[in-house]
Amino acid sequence: MTDKINGNFAGSHIISVDQFSIDDVHQVFAVAERMEPYAKRQKVTSVLNGAVLSSLFFEPSTRTRISFGASFARLGGQALETVGFEFSSFAKGESVFDTARVMAGYADVIAMRHPTTGAVGEFASAINVPVLNAGDGEGEHPTQALLDAYTIQKEFSIHNKSIDGAVIALYGDLKYGRTVHSLIRILSLYKNITFVMVSPEQLTMPHYLMDMATARGHTVVQSNNPKDALYDVDVVYATRVQKERLQDGEQNISYSENFQINAELFNQHAKESTIIMHPLPRDSRQGAYDLSCDLNTDPRLAIFRQTDNGIPIRMALFALTLGVDDKIGRNDSPVTWYVPKTYADR
Repeated sequence: MTDKINGNFAGSHIISVDQFSIDDVHQVFAVAERMEPYAKRQKVTSVLNGAVLSSLFFEPSTRTRISFGASFARLGGQALETVGFEFSSFAKGESVFDTARVMAGYADVIAMRHPTTGAVGEFASAINVPVLNAGDGEGEHPTQALLDAYTIQKEFSIHNKSIDGAVIALYGDLKYGRTVHSLIRILSLYKNITFVMVSPEQLTMPHYLMDMATARGHTVVQSNNPKDALYDVDVVYATRVQKERLQDGEQNISYSENFQINAELFNQHAKESTIIMHPLPRDSRQGAYDLSCDLNTDPRLAIFRQTDNGIPIRMALFALTLGVDDKIGRNDSPVTWYVPKTYADR
């Protein structure tokens, strides 16, 4: 069991959302808000000048891997990467313990993704430098959950809405999608959420997570009707089929055509204030029927604002776990390179 945070971030591993209280979440968000000018390339800070991040990704990743590295660099640190089993000592039979112990001698903090549930926690248990879970199999993705909740809070603030009392549809592959496994955990720290679980029958949310939500006083509704994900909800959080995690006999599971969220369906059934989220990547190949690209110009589509929010959130986690959050704002420098105004001003 990973230790609870309880406001004590410095030196802590970030392995599971279960480590967080609602106060811990608010603390991360408060530091993330202070990181926004650096994330938007309006200021430069070097509070982690000389620090080294070891980024160990043993499963394919684009956004998360680059986001961790960019976040560390925005704080003045340097990121060193290993990508894939074939390029690691695991391919030579090295144990998780040995790899962990060696990496702790090289780096000040480690971000790790692994295809096996629980492997990141096992790795972290062997060392005392902070380890941040960047996704472990079908288990959890805690930094994604934090940036997702941060996105919801920011989007809701435009409409003077609160996460407490929201109606949130979790849509798609709820069985193997670790992003939704972490998201339901973090949202369950709030009050009076209604979760609408919409998935094919073979890909329903694990019962222990739904039981956790109801035990905390939330309402859980299950459906395999896509329209239920749009009617009178505040957030639609869509996911692709996690084909890389399907078990024997499940390889042919896919979304049907009527399961796709597209502009026609959304305009007919969703509210003007409903926001659309997706952890990405979305599967844009013909026949995948994931979140449609015909919503790309709809202002309710928050998926790219969502990915942008990963930078201040991960910057906040690095600053907190390395104990430099109180130094942010000291000795800032101006940005000296070209930054598009449409990006910096948004």
